[in-house]
Amino acid sequence: MTAFFSRTLRIEWGWCDPAGIVFAPRFIDMMSENTVQMFEFAGLPKKRQMRAEMNIAGYPLVDLQARFIFPATYGDNVIIESDAPVFEKSSFTIGHRIRKDGTLCVEGAEKRVWTVFDPSTPSGIKSATVPEDVRRLFET
Repeated sequence: MTAFFSRTLRIEWGWCDPAGIVFAPRFIDMMSENTVQMFEFAGLPKKRQMRAEMNIAGYPLVDLQARFIFPATYGDNVIIESDAPVFEKSSFTIGHRIRKDGTLCVEGAEKRVWTVFDPSTPSGIKSATVPEDVRRLFET
């Protein structure tokens, strides 16, 4: 499968356990940040601007899957690949892969929900249909 967005990242010491191996939750952070950067790459404004310009409260994570296959260690360069979102009405799923020297280290998927501000709800936010213009940015 061809990624919609990818970037190279050097593993930092602070992401590792005492043995120098990436602590598993840091991989989740990497995938989450790839989602944010992929939205910008697709043509959406930075997340703070999205809030101001699109009334979006955010796209919180509601489900997460990850499979840890091969370790990455301090100083390694990894490539984080993310697929275009698969949209449902108000949610979307993004597949991610993290590779080191071509070897798959982690594969995962995030399911997120498009939310907007709504002062009439107890939380002040509610789910909303992902706008068509956003969906179109990810068509290939």
